[in-house]
Formats: sequence, structure tokens, C-alpha cells
Amino acid sequence: MPPDVFGALANPVRRQLLDALRDGPRAVNDLAGSFALSRPAISEHLQVLRHAHLVREEPRGRQRFYHLEPAPLAEVGAWLHPFEHYWRTRMSSLADVLDEQSGQNEQNTTEDPPS
Repeated sequence: MPPDVFGALANPVRRQLLDALRDGPRAVNDLAGSFALSRPAISEHLQVLRHAHLVREEPRGRQRFYHLEPAPLAEVGAWLHPFEHYWRTRMSSLADVLDEQSGQNEQNTTEDPPS
């Protein structure tokens, strides 16, 4: 996996660009129209994604279309997979604590008559 994949994914605009490409290739002007950023700013974000091999550029006449490249994302998913157990356990423990507190709150409300 290229080392800059995580850096590319760290930016929320770049994650939104990848999300926009999930349904298929899109022209850079089309992508830029979805953001409150200038076209040059979007082009810079797309260049970072291209260098990280997360998208590929396809020239069509005067337009540039961008395609999602899922392989690096699959590698990120594979790297994250061992951590899923940790987070599931933590979230389950949190849910148990919240359920316990909710039960205590319900019990306190039924025991305390209104004044």
C-alpha cells in the first residue's frame, strides 16, 4: 500500500470526492460543482488522490474523468480489520454501561413520586 494513502484519506474533502466516485466516473467539472471550493482546489485534491492511487484520471477530449480505484481502499480495510474486534468490544462495553444507566434512571423515576 502506498504510504500516502492514509494522508490522502485524512482530508474530509478527499473522502467526499471518493464517495462521489462510488457510483461511477465523473468529470472534474461535475465533481467541482458539488463543492463550495474552486475548481483548482478540487483539482489539487484529485491530484493527491491520484498520487495515492485512489483514483485514476481518464482524458476524454478536453475533459478529465476520474474513476475510483478500490484496491488501495481494500488494503486499508485489511489493515484495519484486526482493530475491529477491539472497537466492537469497546462499543459493546459502552452499550452495557449505557443500558445499565438507563435502567437506573427509569427505576429512579418510578420510585420518586412527583412533589
